[in-house]
Amino acid sequence: MEVVKAVADKIVDNVEKVIVGKHESVQLTVISLLCQGHVLIEDVPGTGKTMLAKSISRSLGCTFRRLQFTPDMLPSDVTGVSVFNQKTREFEFRPGPVMAQIVLTDEINRATPKTQSALLEAMEERQVTVDGVTYPMQPPFLVLATQNPIEYEGTFPLPEAQLDRFMMRISLGYPSTEGEIKMLDDQQHIHPISRVEQVVSAAELLDAQEKVKDVYIDDLVKEYIVRLVKTTRKHPDVYLGASPRGSLALYKTGQARAAVLGRDYVLPDDVKALAMVTLTHRLIISPSARIKNVDPRSVIQEILDGTPVPGARVRPK
Repeated sequence: MEVVKAVADKIVDNVEKVIVGKHESVQLTVISLLCQGHVLIEDVPGTGKTMLAKSISRSLGCTFRRLQFTPDMLPSDVTGVSVFNQKTREFEFRPGPVMAQIVLTDEINRATPKTQSALLEAMEERQVTVDGVTYPMQPPFLVLATQNPIEYEGTFPLPEAQLDRFMMRISLGYPSTEGEIKMLDDQQHIHPISRVEQVVSAAELLDAQEKVKDVYIDDLVKEYIVRLVKTTRKHPDVYLGASPRGSLALYKTGQARAAVLGRDYVLPDDVKALAMVTLTHRLIISPSARIKNVDPRSVIQEILDGTPVPGARVRPK
């Protein structure tokens, strides 16, 4: 797992030239990248959501496109459109900005549901279909989406099918006093994003993604993952629990976290560390629980506290 750890460390160190004092959030984003998962970065304005996405993309040797979502955008503005060529007398496909390896969708909840749905096929099946013709994405295809959870005017909440396609949802939060002072110093003359250079090639990232799949995960840990997810479906405060895609997210991110930390096996601690960011956005709290101000984080924490952690046993050869 040395190769995976080296790739992750390079990206994290490079991104932290821009994003100060947010090591955990940066590392989580890299973990999601390593297991080919899309990331939803949700926080208030000015906390560095877009800068995190841009610095991640600059660290990778991949094609990058940015989509600034607005209410008047159409699905064809995302996927592309077929245009009739007068010379050849045939239709030609003009690819949209989603046809890139790294796609930043800024303020994703400002687009209408019809436009948001244009991303569903691309995110899950890594292809888009326009006028009956399917166009595959070039790997690694990753969506880094940002949204503001506070300002609701002029926004359209993401449907559950869309949220479920994000492997994890993270937030950055405000920096510490020392971190904010360092940010002021770093941006006195020039923004540090202009100094971020590529540190990992697309081939290295793809190789690391394949190696992550070889990380060992014991049957007891698999059962622990499934128990956690199934408990969300039975919790009295939850109207709709996590889908099997949530189990897969915990499984894959557990493998990636273990590899990033230099291990070739997954621990229950990896699962516990990732449960919040992989499951909370997949839960729908019941109306009666919402009145009592119950939120998904408290539900997941309660489930983690109440689910027995599997013990150790000899690893099979």
